[in-house]
Amino acid sequence: MLSLPPSVRLFIATQVVDGRKGPDSLMALVRDVLGQDIFDGHLFIFFTRRRDRVRIVYWDRNGIAMWTKRLECGRFCFRAAGDDAVDVRTIEAAELALILEGIDLDGARRRPRWQPRRRVDDDSRSADRMRSNQLTRQ
Repeated sequence: MLSLPPSVRLFIATQVVDGRKGPDSLMALVRDVLGQDIFDGHLFIFFTRRRDRVRIVYWDRNGIAMWTKRLECGRFCFRAAGDDAVDVRTIEAAELALILEGIDLDGARRRPRWQPRRRVDDDSRSADRMRSNQLTRQ
């Protein structure tokens, strides 16, 4: 499981890129085509045309860093866009971990999660308290 702070966002390119691109070319693609700021500390994920390699580039305090994984057998599965335009979408760290492990997310579904109750305004809270007090007196 990847452990990233909540402030780090993961952007995945929806189209494959040339596998010969290095960190400078990929960061130029991030800046010029995707319109993202390379110095924000977010991770940008690119897959090669054969989908046997993934490249993750990011700014690491004092320079551009690139992480690469090459599969010896098989391909990475991710939802690519239908058209030829390079676009970006955000994913969670858990999704990236599953993709890197070779799990196809097309059939996966997310189960409902607990979410805290929204804060209720003071008027409705006091009305609820009065109702509960009336019920306890009876």
